[in-house]
Amino acid sequence: MTRLRTTGTAACAVLLAVAALTGCNRESNGAGGGKVGIDMPRTDTDFWNSYQQYLEKGIDKGTVSALPLSNSQNDISKLVANVQAFTDQGAKAVVMAPQDTGAISSTLEQLAEKKIPVVSVDTRPDSGKVYMVVRADNRAYGTKACEYLGEKLGGKGRVAELQGDLSSINGRDRSQAFASCMKKKYPGIKVHELPTDWKGDVASAKLQSLLAQHKDVNGIYMQAGGVFLQPTLALLEQKRLLKPAGSDKHITIISNDGIPEELDAIRSGKIDATLSQPADLYAQWALNYAKAALDGKTFKPGPTDHGSTIVKIENGLEDQLPAPLVTKENVDDKKLWANQLEKK
Repeated sequence: MTRLRTTGTAACAVLLAVAALTGCNRESNGAGGGKVGIDMPRTDTDFWNSYQQYLEKGIDKGTVSALPLSNSQNDISKLVANVQAFTDQGAKAVVMAPQDTGAISSTLEQLAEKKIPVVSVDTRPDSGKVYMVVRADNRAYGTKACEYLGEKLGGKGRVAELQGDLSSINGRDRSQAFASCMKKKYPGIKVHELPTDWKGDVASAKLQSLLAQHKDVNGIYMQAGGVFLQPTLALLEQKRLLKPAGSDKHITIISNDGIPEELDAIRSGKIDATLSQPADLYAQWALNYAKAALDGKTFKPGPTDHGSTIVKIENGLEDQLPAPLVTKENVDDKKLWANQLEKK
């Protein structure tokens, strides 16, 4: 966790951990334009906990004046209630990461009627006006994972795909792109699609069943390392299938997220690669766009000054941030956000 500047803020950090992010208010005298309500979609994965750390750093620096953070715990009804609480407290902008991208549309419409701009992080709502979506190109995740496995397996083999929640745009994008790439480029690879709803225990159970039926699984694509990494490695170790990279009968594994634990697993040869979903940039640009919205700024599609591209979507704009492939060759790159986190 980042070093905190005052004892009051430190106390707040404790309350956040204990009370599911409903603790102290983090306000900044330097941020103008009104309060920002920020909802955490969940705090049970390393990726989202890291995102929270970066948010707190930005708030402490005074990027925006934030209301107490809320946590919707992967529950759309809680997100709706939290957003209502934000508006009741006078929020002038909202940052959210709706995991059910279809069910949030009516809430977005209500916020638009109140002229409260919304920045959506990591997920793109299916409908409903947004000021800006901040996410990586999730179709690129699926395509890059496919190409990596396809090349490593020589175009032949059997792959388990631990899919996310297919009701979310991220789960759909990654799954559709992975399937399309495999069908087009590597028809010799048999893909077993295992929907998991982003739940590690579900992923482990389905993978265990698949391994019992097929002893020749030689590749795994995990759509979210923060959820799937530990259950998958534990299962493979239990089955004596966790062979180091480069050894005989090693199962080639690529993941998505880029959390510190994934990088450690790459270093130790337990997995081969991950796509680093930029938790630091998600937080930085979520706050920056919230401030820009309060300041009345507008944006147009095209390249940005921070290495990404803004694209037009049906209900607003989306800033597609870069997500680099991480392997043994670049796992120690200090530019990777997981290598920048302060050690606890």
